[in-house]
Amino acid sequence: MEVGEDPLDVLIIPTGTIAEERDLVATGDVIIGGQSNINFGIRSQNIILGERVHFEGDIEVEKECRVDIWCEIEGNVLVGEDAYLGERVSISGKLVVGGDLDIGDDVRIEEGFEANGWINIRNPLPTIIFLFMYLTQLLRLGEEEAAEELLSEILEGGKGGVDEDLLVIPRGSHISDEIWRVSTPVIIKNECRLHGNFRAVDIKVGEDVNLFGSIRARENVVIGKDTRIHGDVTTREGDVVLNEGSHILGDVSCNKLELHEGARVEGTIRAKEGMQILSRERKPQE
Repeated sequence: MEVGEDPLDVLIIPTGTIAEERDLVATGDVIIGGQSNINFGIRSQNIILGERVHFEGDIEVEKECRVDIWCEIEGNVLVGEDAYLGERVSISGKLVVGGDLDIGDDVRIEEGFEANGWINIRNPLPTIIFLFMYLTQLLRLGEEEAAEELLSEILEGGKGGVDEDLLVIPRGSHISDEIWRVSTPVIIKNECRLHGNFRAVDIKVGEDVNLFGSIRARENVVIGKDTRIHGDVTTREGDVVLNEGSHILGDVSCNKLELHEGARVEGTIRAKEGMQILSRERKPQE
């Protein structure tokens, strides 16, 4: 990710994520941008849904769940700790909350709800407004250092960039077991097992990933070491890099292909500007 790039404008799939036919299992937290369509169920630590998210499947979180206004969830919602539902949220299944429940106006839960803690029927603040008010209060108290640390964690996930365990789905995405379509870059980290065809601006795949689907990007594609793609890799305007030990079971089509030692392509290679073969001992050759 480039310096200064908004981490919420990138589809980020953290290390160890598993996407099966019906469920997406994340090791950490999940943020879903507004006006997205998600056709998976999701299991995670915490989850935040932006406004007008259409969600087909169950949500199961160990800690907190925050759902913004006008969201529609066609499944059950199981929350280990607290839940916050904005106004006009619709849940087709059952809501079970281990802690407190804040619920807004005109919320519809078809199969009822259970909460072990306090139930507040009001309009809970959207998460972004809550964070803004918290930052303002810290600055008012003269806690500039604490405010800077909080802002850094929100925007960058701490010193190392975005939190390594954070799964981010940008605004306006369409995600299912058939297709992951976004209008942003994609970063898939290491040791993931995913189903679906990826469509994005550019795509970077980490090491030891097993992807059952194709990749199509407008710009560049980078495939990490020992990663296996069960489909085609295509770019409209960019280049493709296949790192050591990567394996493409379909075709590769791009402007220029960089093929590292041990990388394999089972199908046809179409590289308009040629192919570079790189090895550990020799310099690049055309």
